[in-house]
Amino acid sequence: MDSITHLFYGGVIAAAIAPRQHRRAALLAGMVLNTLPDLDVLPLLLSDDPIVRMTWHRAATHSWFVLPLVAWGIWAFFRRRGGRVAQAPTRWWWAIFACLMAHPLLDSFTVYGTQLLWPLPVPPLMWSSLFIIDPLFTAAWLAAFVAAMVAGSRQWGGKALAAGIVLGVGYVGWSLLAKSLVQREADRALAAMGLADAPRFSVPMPFNTLLWRVVAMTPSGFVEGERSLVADHGPMVFRGYPSHVQALRQAAAIPAVQELGWFNHGFQKAQVRDGQLVLSDLRMGAEPDYSFNFAVAEPDGDGWRAIPPQQLRWPWEASRRLGDMWQRIWQQPAAQAAASSGETPAASASK
Repeated sequence: MDSITHLFYGGVIAAAIAPRQHRRAALLAGMVLNTLPDLDVLPLLLSDDPIVRMTWHRAATHSWFVLPLVAWGIWAFFRRRGGRVAQAPTRWWWAIFACLMAHPLLDSFTVYGTQLLWPLPVPPLMWSSLFIIDPLFTAAWLAAFVAAMVAGSRQWGGKALAAGIVLGVGYVGWSLLAKSLVQREADRALAAMGLADAPRFSVPMPFNTLLWRVVAMTPSGFVEGERSLVADHGPMVFRGYPSHVQALRQAAAIPAVQELGWFNHGFQKAQVRDGQLVLSDLRMGAEPDYSFNFAVAEPDGDGWRAIPPQQLRWPWEASRRLGDMWQRIWQQPAAQAAASSGETPAASASK
């Protein structure tokens, strides 16, 4: 999740657990605590390998095996120093522990994924029901944070915190329900296409949980579809796109290819650009714009040899499509609407 949301999310969690006379201090402490796991980006800046910077983020500092030890260390340090933690050690232990553990839990609801079980060699968990920035989700935590800061130790501040947590957790619940509704329609459409067993994922489009994107892998590439929970009716429509699957198979032994495939669960597009094998993470972005594109190999006879990984950036059109995305939430494309009603697009347009 984005760093701003983590600040208010952490503050509310800590303040809800700490004694109410410590509420304002807990709000600030929770902001700091919930930011700590993301400080792993600082040492990663020292690496010149962009794949390391991507795949090692949300690893050790987000592990549920590591964070309890960090929580104990922080709690023990401040307890020895006296002050608020020493005055209410049990409440503050749970505030520190819950705040640290809640950070990677929330991150796991995004498509980037989180290595909650590090150092076990399992792919990052990605429940992908929330976009990394969701204004409505953030608003619940921000409102509760501000209200509690104004209230201080007054009793109504606790009610504001409880209301914010209920709204925030309820929004996550709604996102999971929305995801299940989209996946049900996607499963039906993909089964009709002969792709019932194809690996797939669904993810909300930027800043909302009403418009969703679903990608399924095929033998020659992948298919991509959208679903608006507000506007769409009838079967979900998918569009097919190619991937250089032969080159990907030939380069399968290259460490960078293996690491990326592990990290993105195999949801990647392979293409040859300027004589290099480029892998794009299909989870973040939409065709043809993706946030993470890596050149990992170059031709070597009939195969490929590894090169120092490079993160590539080219003209990105996604930001220009936000207006279209907003309209897409509320309006089903004419061709899809006609298909769902059993009409041809031309017949639909003539009415």
